[in-house]
This record gives sequence, C-alpha cells and structure tokens, in this order.
Amino acid sequence: MFFSESQTQEIRELLLKANTVVLVSHRNPDGDALGSTLGLKSIFDRHFSFKTQVIVPDERPDFLAYLPGFTEVLVFDKETQQATEAILNCDVLFCLDFNHPGRVGDMEDVLRARASLRPDSGIMIDHHQQPEAFITYIGSDTSASSTSEMVYTFSQMLGFESIPTKETAMCLYTGIMTDTGSFRFSATSPATHRIAANLLASGLEHWKIHEHLFNQNKLSKLQLWGEVFSRHLSQLQEFGVSYMVADGELLQRHHYEEGDLEGLVNFALSLKGTTMAAIFSERKGKIRISFRSVGTFSVNAFAREHFNGGGHENAAGGSFEGSIQEAVQHFLSILPSYKSQLKS
Repeated sequence: MFFSESQTQEIRELLLKANTVVLVSHRNPDGDALGSTLGLKSIFDRHFSFKTQVIVPDERPDFLAYLPGFTEVLVFDKETQQATEAILNCDVLFCLDFNHPGRVGDMEDVLRARASLRPDSGIMIDHHQQPEAFITYIGSDTSASSTSEMVYTFSQMLGFESIPTKETAMCLYTGIMTDTGSFRFSATSPATHRIAANLLASGLEHWKIHEHLFNQNKLSKLQLWGEVFSRHLSQLQEFGVSYMVADGELLQRHHYEEGDLEGLVNFALSLKGTTMAAIFSERKGKIRISFRSVGTFSVNAFAREHFNGGGHENAAGGSFEGSIQEAVQHFLSILPSYKSQLKS
C-alpha cells in the first residue's frame, strides 16, 4: 500500500474534520487526470459531508465531457481568482496524477504557497517516478497502471465498498483504460484487471466509454492527423527513432482543440524498428514534446535530462524554450550519444 495504516488513519481524520477539500491535477488534463480527480470527488460526495472542488490548470478536452462532474471543474487559467481562493483556503488539498508542482503550469506558485502554509493537510496520489515531497502525505506507486487505479485502492484503504457507484466507476474506468492504452501497456497487472472487473460490476456500460473516447472524432482532427502522417512524420532507422512535428500554423489551420493530438505519438512508435517516438507541438507559444518507447529505453530519464520533463519509463513528456525547429534540432543532435541504447 502507498500509505501506511497510520497515515491512512491520519488522512481519514483530516477528512472527517474538513469543510472543504480541493482536488488538483496537472496541466493538459488527460483521461487519468480527470478520471482520478472526478472519481475521487464522486467517492467523497458519497461518503462525506464536505464540499469537494476539482481544479485543473488549463482547459479540459471536450472528448471527456461525458464524465460525471466535468462541467463543475474549475479551470485555473479562466477562473483564476476563484480557483486561487479555493486552493489557498481549503481544509485538505489532494494532488493527483502529478509528482512535482512544476506539472501544474501557471498554478504552481499558488500550489506551493498553499503547501508551504499547511503541508500537513496536503496529500499526493500519483504513479510517476521521483515525486517531490512538497506536502506531508506522499502516496506514490510507480507499479500502478494509473492514478485512477490508485484512487480505487485508496477508497478500499478508507474502508469503502469494493463495487462503487456507476458514476465513480465511469470516471475510474476511463482513467485506467486511457493510461493503459486499453489494457495493453506493460503496467497493466492482474490487480488492474480485478479492479476493472469490480468497476464493471457497478453496471457500467464500458462500451459507451470506448465510443466516447475513440468514435467521436471531428473531421478537422482526422485531417490534422492525416497531414502529420503524410508530411511531418520522419523515421531515423539508424537510431530506431521516429518523430512527428505539429507547429502552430498547422494546428491553427486545422482548428486545433485541446486533446486533438492525444494518442498520435503512439502511431510513430508503431513503425517497424522504432524504439523511441516523439511528437513536437507548438501550443500557446510553448513547445511541448511527448515521448514513447518500447523495451528498456527510458524516455523518463531522456526527458528529464534534455527536455525539463519526465514521467514513466516508456511514456514521458517535456518542454523546450525556443522555437519548434530548435527543439527538433536539439533532439536530433543528442541522438548519436544514445544510439547504442536505442539499438540494443
């Protein structure tokens, strides 16, 4: 368990005394970020009397709008004052699906201020490597498939039922399914499948979640993907590397919306002979990179070392200060030093 029995009891006592609880997640919230926070909110709403507020740093992708509670989420960069006051004044703060305050973008200063004032009422639940201990309760499990899986386990640690409500199940199943790549990634364990079975026992119609996630594409999104595939996908066979580039002009021309690039990098990884894949994108004036790998090559270490990022061994993210062309050139310049690792 990622919290000891005594820690779990202390957290339970914090919750019993609380009037307000805030759940925050990382910028560019994905299925696990929203699934875990909204799933935990659903659990709390069922078992406690306090008010629970979910806050994300920036806009949520529309394809997750089916999640219960989605419309009640505060977006920090749009509702800054309300979100700031909620974070600073809450009785208990949960940080879900991120291991470092730097993962929350412009919300970082507010989060650090709250953590420094009352670290003993701050709780992290996360499955990424090397968490920063900026609050007292650090629940970290890098073997977990997702933070949503950890939220389910946390619910069990608090003594709640093994088969949750359908609303809770919808959120947690979404987080687990998206972070496991529909249960195909290596972190998918027997425990993951047992938890998924209990979520399905709630009456959850899991096929509807698949429909929401994968069968609601916009024409503009598929046209964007098509242009990336046809004109901006490169393979470097001598390194076992494939990469994609989507600059701001390309995204604007295809009416980019948050979430439109989700999962695209996995297609670069699917190219035969590829050990590491990357996609470089230019959004809101910032260069963002997503990395994927197979086998033992650690994109977590690669992103930490060269792109101010991190994540998991085979899935990580990063950023770059400069133009997207400079980011790609930097990437290409360091590949020779990794050739033996990539081709082993």
